Amino acid sequence: MGSEWRTATIGALASVSRGASPRPIASPRWFDINSKIRWVRIADVNRSDGRILGTTTQALSADGVVRSRYLEPGTLIMSIAATVGIPVITGVPACIHDGFVSLENLKIDKKFMLYLLKASEARLREAGQSGSQMNVNSDIVRRLEVQIPSEREEQARIASALWDIDDLIELLERSVVKKRAMKQGMMQELLTGRTRLPGFAEPWRAIRFGDHVSYVKNVALSRAQLDSASPLRYLHYGDIHTRSSSVLDASAEDMPRASKALARNAGLLQVGDLVFADASEDPDGVGRSVEIIGVPIDGVIPGLHTIAARFDKHVLADGFKGYLQFIAAFRTQLLALASGTKVLATTRAYISSIELTLPNVVEQAAIAEVLHDADTEIVALERRLEATRAIKQGMMQELLTGRTRLMPTETSA
Repeated sequence: MGSEWRTATIGALASVSRGASPRPIASPRWFDINSKIRWVRIADVNRSDGRILGTTTQALSADGVVRSRYLEPGTLIMSIAATVGIPVITGVPACIHDGFVSLENLKIDKKFMLYLLKASEARLREAGQSGSQMNVNSDIVRRLEVQIPSEREEQARIASALWDIDDLIELLERSVVKKRAMKQGMMQELLTGRTRLPGFAEPWRAIRFGDHVSYVKNVALSRAQLDSASPLRYLHYGDIHTRSSSVLDASAEDMPRASKALARNAGLLQVGDLVFADASEDPDGVGRSVEIIGVPIDGVIPGLHTIAARFDKHVLADGFKGYLQFIAAFRTQLLALASGTKVLATTRAYISSIELTLPNVVEQAAIAEVLHDADTEIVALERRLEATRAIKQGMMQELLTGRTRLMPTETSA
């Protein structure tokens, strides 16, 4: 059996001391970019890996250090103002302002305390005093009750298990970032012709979209026309803006349902249609679109503020169209035409006016396959990352309450 668990307060397990801020805080006298003594802000903690704070954006001068609270590397700190209850261990010499507390002279394993505080964030927020911003004082932190195993060895085993899964999460996060960067580089090369896939050498040719496109009639959907029992799906323009993917399988998505009567006034989408959101408040959203890769048997209609473009298949290959929005020349032309000060519009006429130099459909399909494979790898990594985060959440709920125990590893004689 493992050690018994007991109830303790944070104040009984650590010396809790509030930070200090030199005043007036905006004075340049307190800061020195060349100083080795860093100045910790909540933004720095949020940018960290959630465990070790390795860098900050600002550093304090000698005068600033005197008027703040200096901490040696390896000190556990936690935010108590604005964003409350975010702990981290300092990895550099640093000072904390009065929006943080330090937890020193620990009577339990430091990493275990880190995760214990993470698990207590919601309770700290509930205890926070709401004014112009959320904050808790040092006494609230000291009085917070937690459950801990009596033996440090069990504390260390729990902390080690959680630290290991955090290492895995960090590795997966880096892998996702790396894969996204690699895909971005591939798109820049393959979609511009700077790099050609093996076996393709035919010159690319210029096409004007308007010579090869027709448009599917869209329709507005009122509340009265919503019908949860109807099999007819409705593609809302907001679903285009909020998607991270450039494709949409309308047969598999949970989409709004519309009265079947609405289909009499609108066209039905087909596989291969490219559907644009016709307006954006952000220039990065201009040209945002999804290629339809699946449709339900009962149909899906394009909604208000969408533009559904149907291209000749001998000019634009299925699977390739969703990547058009990542071609710089494509977006540059749309942005040059986009009207409005607050809202940037995309119209059928603007889309029809676009001219691009593109490969033949066989090469397009080959490019799309390469990029699709990259997308598939990214999605698989993202799903694994999401699942690992969920596993960690479950581990914290089990291990930090004693519901699941980690026994010592047996060693051979």
